[in-house]
Amino acid sequence: MNREALLYEGKAKKIFSTEDPDQVRVEYKDDATAFNGEKKGHIAGKGELNNRISAFFFEYLGGKGVRHHFLRTLSPREQLVKHVTILPVEVVVRNRAAGSLASRLGLEEGREFSRPVVEFYLKDDKLGDPLINEDHIALLQLATEEQVTGMREAALQVNQHLSVLMAEKEIILVDFKLEFGVDSQGELLLADEISPDTCRFWDRQTYEKLDKDRFRRDLGHVEDAYREIWHRLGGEAHV
Repeated sequence: MNREALLYEGKAKKIFSTEDPDQVRVEYKDDATAFNGEKKGHIAGKGELNNRISAFFFEYLGGKGVRHHFLRTLSPREQLVKHVTILPVEVVVRNRAAGSLASRLGLEEGREFSRPVVEFYLKDDKLGDPLINEDHIALLQLATEEQVTGMREAALQVNQHLSVLMAEKEIILVDFKLEFGVDSQGELLLADEISPDTCRFWDRQTYEKLDKDRFRRDLGHVEDAYREIWHRLGGEAHV
């Protein structure tokens, strides 16, 4: 496997080519960012934890019929995935008021919704990842109508399965962000990662935040929170 060609480096991951053009290697970093890169930091062990947690979630969702890009884990901080072209649309599913939605609509943080709220955001750091709707997506030709429908349906399916799973672990799935890509065959696949970097996880009893909000809000013990999620998923305590 060719480990030399760096295809892309983002805030939390590096993407490398392999000998197979339809597969790429993902390396998770310990870097942490928030507010579209305005706040930056380094959290020892975060890359390994996110790699393991994301792999766990992809495998779990695959068992539930969700199509995704994940193939297998290569090392504590690396995984092999299908090579996809990421659509420039982020899909956010919200079960409770938190983050930008709470401030935008003046809702009390933690308010539980009677049904999940699905939002779309333009994936563009320079513009601040603005909130968009399906008409904007069509106007900018970011995705086809069929892809938008597929992303929405898949996101709700992910929400249903992960909400049940995390409830069993005494965790509230407050909200999460997903990204999707298209493979060489034109198939829409869940991609990127699913981790405490992209989800809000609260302890069901105490409402303690066990996700990147600990970094965003300077709450401290970020790595401990990520490790707690991994531990509750059944992972090794020493990671």
